[in-house]
Amino acid sequence: MLIATKGDYGVRAMIDLARLNNGSPVARSAIATRRQIPEAYLDQLLGLLRRAGFINSVRGPGGGHSLAVDPKDITLFALLETLEGSLSPMANLDQDNASAANDATGQRWVWQGIYDDMKARLSSISLHDLAEAEQQAEETTAPRYLI
Repeated sequence: MLIATKGDYGVRAMIDLARLNNGSPVARSAIATRRQIPEAYLDQLLGLLRRAGFINSVRGPGGGHSLAVDPKDITLFALLETLEGSLSPMANLDQDNASAANDATGQRWVWQGIYDDMKARLSSISLHDLAEAEQQAEETTAPRYLI
């Protein structure tokens, strides 16, 4: 599995919104600056996330983006599937109707196991977990000045 910039930048933007989750919209330009994401690209990603129901968007002065769902209810798997498309390492693994015809090489069980493990792991990580981990990392790496 290779996560492209689409997934990376989209998750970065969602972490930003989760950390600033106070009900007020956050300007796209502010997210782009903080997360070092090209603004035009971020606009496309925010559109995907809005259409998927993860964020709300408000136009005009004082507008911006905010989470539409509690960050504890948004999984990393759901975000990456929205941003990247199927994360399956082999065709049809993520479909319930896969048949024996799809197992022509006899390897399907290996790839299915890998996909199931990856899906379970990514589904166990919430946006809240990611935002909290980032906050803790910043606190432990921040310089301390003692006088």
